[in-house]
Amino acid sequence: QVQLVESGGGTVQAGGSLRLSCAASGRSLSGWALSWFRQAPGKEREFIAATTWSTGMTNYADSVKGRFTISRDYAKNTVSLQMNRLKPEDTALYYCAAGRGIFYSGNLYDEHKYDFWGQGTQVTVSS
Repeated sequence: QVQLVESGGGTVQAGGSLRLSCAASGRSLSGWALSWFRQAPGKEREFIAATTWSTGMTNYADSVKGRFTISRDYAKNTVSLQMNRLKPEDTALYYCAAGRGIFYSGNLYDEHKYDFWGQGTQVTVSS
């Protein structure tokens, strides 16, 4: 079992920055992918970014590439998402998710392949 708790959401003006954190606990995450998804009202949940816990390899959706950075901190057992140059269309509920062995399987973008989810943290970007 893996517990994931997100924090760091809030309201920011367009062009601003926010940093989300996901605290993981419960078991070793070696071999797992830790990812961020988001879901805007009336839209499907979409993949944003992923990292492998063991090696730090990363993968980003085109919509956030160059603006968002995912990273992990072994000492704090957290995965963070630094979001810069935010846009109103980035407004959504952001989720942290963990999937075992999926980083290299081609399934990163498929939410159904993930085993554990956090409760989400709201990000609102005003224009």
